[in-house]
Amino acid sequence: MQNLLNKQWHCLQVNEVLEQLKVKPDFGLEESEVLERQQAFGANRLSQKKGQSPFMLFLSQFNQPLIYLLLAATVITAFLQEWVDSSVIFGVVLVNAVIGFIQESKALKAIEALSKTMDTEATVIRAGYKQRIPASELVVGDIVVLQSGDKVPADMRLIRSRELQVAESALTGESVPVQKQIDSLLLDTVLADRKNMAYSSTLVTYGTATGVVVAIGDQTEIGRINELISAAEVLATPLTKKIEQFSKMLLWAILTIAMLTVGLGLFRGDPLLDIFMATVALAVASIPEGLPAAMTIMLAIGVSKMAARHAIIRKLPAVETLGSTSVICSDKTGTLTQNQMTVENILAGNKMLTVTGGGYAPSGEFLCDEKKFDPKTHETLMECLRAGLLCSDARLINTDEGWKIEGDPTEGALITSAAKAGLSIEALHESMPRIDSIPFESEHQYMATLHDMPQSSSRIIFLKGSVEQVLARCKDTLEDGNRTLELNTDEVHRHVVNMTAKGLRVLAFAKLEIPKTQEHISHEDVSGGLTFLGLQGMIDPLRPEVVASVCTCQKAGIRVKMITGDHIGTAVAIAEQLGLQTNGTKKVKALSGRELETLSDEELIEEAETTAVFARVAPEQKLRLVEALQTKNYVTAMTGDGVNDAPALRQSNIGIAMGITGTEVAKEAADMVLTDDNFSTIEAAVEEGRSVYDNLVKFITWTLPTNLGEALVILVAIFAGVGLPITPVQILWINMTTAIFLGLMLAFEQKEPRIMARLPRNPKEHVLTPKLIFRIFLVGIMLPIGAFGLYNWELSHGESEAAARAVAVNMFVFGELFYLFNCRSLTYSMFKMGVFSNGLLLLGVAGMILAQLLLTYAPFMNVAFGTAPLGLAEWALIVGASFVIYLIIELEKFIQRSLSTQRLKP
Repeated sequence: MQNLLNKQWHCLQVNEVLEQLKVKPDFGLEESEVLERQQAFGANRLSQKKGQSPFMLFLSQFNQPLIYLLLAATVITAFLQEWVDSSVIFGVVLVNAVIGFIQESKALKAIEALSKTMDTEATVIRAGYKQRIPASELVVGDIVVLQSGDKVPADMRLIRSRELQVAESALTGESVPVQKQIDSLLLDTVLADRKNMAYSSTLVTYGTATGVVVAIGDQTEIGRINELISAAEVLATPLTKKIEQFSKMLLWAILTIAMLTVGLGLFRGDPLLDIFMATVALAVASIPEGLPAAMTIMLAIGVSKMAARHAIIRKLPAVETLGSTSVICSDKTGTLTQNQMTVENILAGNKMLTVTGGGYAPSGEFLCDEKKFDPKTHETLMECLRAGLLCSDARLINTDEGWKIEGDPTEGALITSAAKAGLSIEALHESMPRIDSIPFESEHQYMATLHDMPQSSSRIIFLKGSVEQVLARCKDTLEDGNRTLELNTDEVHRHVVNMTAKGLRVLAFAKLEIPKTQEHISHEDVSGGLTFLGLQGMIDPLRPEVVASVCTCQKAGIRVKMITGDHIGTAVAIAEQLGLQTNGTKKVKALSGRELETLSDEELIEEAETTAVFARVAPEQKLRLVEALQTKNYVTAMTGDGVNDAPALRQSNIGIAMGITGTEVAKEAADMVLTDDNFSTIEAAVEEGRSVYDNLVKFITWTLPTNLGEALVILVAIFAGVGLPITPVQILWINMTTAIFLGLMLAFEQKEPRIMARLPRNPKEHVLTPKLIFRIFLVGIMLPIGAFGLYNWELSHGESEAAARAVAVNMFVFGELFYLFNCRSLTYSMFKMGVFSNGLLLLGVAGMILAQLLLTYAPFMNVAFGTAPLGLAEWALIVGASFVIYLIIELEKFIQRSLSTQRLKP
């Protein structure tokens, strides 16, 4: 069996292929042969790239510098038999690991679930019977029947074909469907020219065919490309790089200070246990334990918000990168447009009509000179619409998901326009049944159908095709009232020019009556003498929400570029509707793929920046465009759906795959998958990315003063030779409970005002600006002053050390609680954001207060954490000192806003 693999099937005759595969075309394989071949070749599936096992994924959560320190602290405290401290520290590490593991597992499962929704079925002939089976059950030698709309389920050698056309853009990048045939080809014929083969994951757009499966799974052409693309790498975004750098810097700083602390303790002759506990306290105080978990959860919340808006993020850090996107390179068809051809203009009887309504829904109106027009009053118009409906092989279907088309999208548009005029598809086919037809062929550029008219003494031929081919066959034109006049081709061409200038694809229609006795038609029958009926101009219309989304992106400083395989004229017309004009002019700058080929890398860098439309672009040219834009330091988002798009998706800062039309290879290479293939989803994801980044910065700005303050308290105590105001276990309590109850609630903060009116963030800029660093140090100094002051005040009034430490702990917690309201916006007051706009934050504050009351008054917590109950006087001091911190920071924000306003004034 294995000798059947890797053969060059395209150079063999049909009978040779069937003989080598041991199969009869009309009978197929017996079930016993199917089972034997399934065992030999396996299932028709692409091998999943081997990722980390769940256990290794869990262990990878511990691979962080700061976690190493906490693990070391766990071991040291356990060695010193400080079991409570050791358990709490390790518990914190474990919680971080579990949260990270759960969120990464969810991201992987989301992609797997999406992949399963893309499973297809195939029609096969087995043991002489035609049947539908899952495509995964196909074997080499299966006889497969293809028809319009089918996704090719495996690599096949065609053995019969009737006008088969296959869209191979997913594999070869060819934008136009390929006309197939069954004759053998030369051995050295390149993949894109193998017209007797149909390849897995390509799409049948027209005609029917029968083929024999010659390769499945990883042995298919798409499987081989899939193997060449390595497993998706862990993203190293600007934020994750900076956090990693910060962690390493903090690690060395903590180790250095810890060594100095040990040295000082030994020099002074302090007890070894005290030295180690002070060192552990300093290490634990300096580490923002909640930061890894909080970052993971906040990014995961962003992922959830994006998923609700039809964007699935494959890796959490990609959320942050979206916030700095400065260029979006979008495909046209299906992303900017509806991917549903729609007739917009009709010329009939010298009247130019507008048709309203988009997509395949048969609802809309006819307008003439912007006034409502009844199509049934214009016989020439109705005849033109009948021609479009009857001279078509597509079917209009009403599904639960809306109106859809089976067959060619262009024919779908013609059927829909006829239905809008009240023509019944079923009734017309019944009253004018088809007798014969001439299928569309690229060399003739037209299609013709012969219809009987039971109430007439003649039969009628309807012809549709390119304007040039139809006009060349017409002798006159039909005017209203069934009058015929001499055809003015110049006048028709003038209308065609106006229609194509609007990006419309124009088809012409004609008819010819023939004797009732004629049963068949040929090309000779339609070579002349026809009556011209009119023109129908159609376009794939813009999605209604896209214009506003593009405008929003432009206001946010994000350049939008259209990349399409369509004709340059159509692309420019769509771009003008989108507002992609260059530098405020009315002109859209566009380049074709052929022009791109002639540009050097240096020339392309300049053109890529200033050009808005790239038409007839091959997938490999997308990669050059991405690299050119990145050379200019643009953070680039690129859309793609084909196998050949994978390199560009991988190279771009944010690769965006289409969930509906995209191949599995494209999705694997992408950072984000759009489940609705809609450009507006990209804009929504960028907006969410900016919001997530804002909230992450708010959290970092909020949490670092705690660690700074705790470390200063410990350092002062060590160098002053006094007792520690807070112990290691109390520090962990502060860090973890405040992160969970308070800090994480910032993830649910509302978007900042005018978030999409800001320019994209420069990925090279630091996470923390000088203003925020000043604020962190300001709060980081105020917290230890308050904690140390109240700690010493308690001791000076004869209170126990446990009570004094309880005051210090509560000072840190309530200081952070009041500072949290400052951090709801780093620029504005919380009153501008809305006091009650973040209900979860208020719940978190309530939870934090309850937790502190439990820590302060519950006997078992007093024992575990070394605290004692407090009186009203202590609480008044704690809340008063915390409120002072809030007021000082609000004053600082007000001063910063005032200075910014003055700088903006001329």
